[in-house]
Amino acid sequence: MISKKSRTEVREKKHLKIRNRFSGTPERPRLAVFRSNKHMYVQIIDDTVGHTLVAASTLEKSVRSELKYTDNVEAAAYLGKVIGERAVDKGIKTVVFDRGGFIYQGKIKALADAAREAGLEF
Repeated sequence: MISKKSRTEVREKKHLKIRNRFSGTPERPRLAVFRSNKHMYVQIIDDTVGHTLVAASTLEKSVRSELKYTDNVEAAAYLGKVIGERAVDKGIKTVVFDRGGFIYQGKIKALADAAREAGLEF
């Protein structure tokens, strides 16, 4: 019988391939996205020094209080708006989008579109 790799293994391998193509710089940091079954986490990272410049997640009280659910497309869109506003406040205009090996549809696409509307360019 042929054994099938788990979705997590496939996603992690995709993520490593994506990470080999680009990294965050001080001029253009990396917008990294991770989603679990219940929550989403977003960071803007400068990979040259390994520092997180801006972060947001659906675990934060300020974000969670605005949402009915933390695991749907509406929550992802709200999180994208929050990260975009925080980044613009810090003076970050352009980023490299790191979808974390996830397929660019649904929650990931909603987050990216909302971040673009909030002022980020990628």
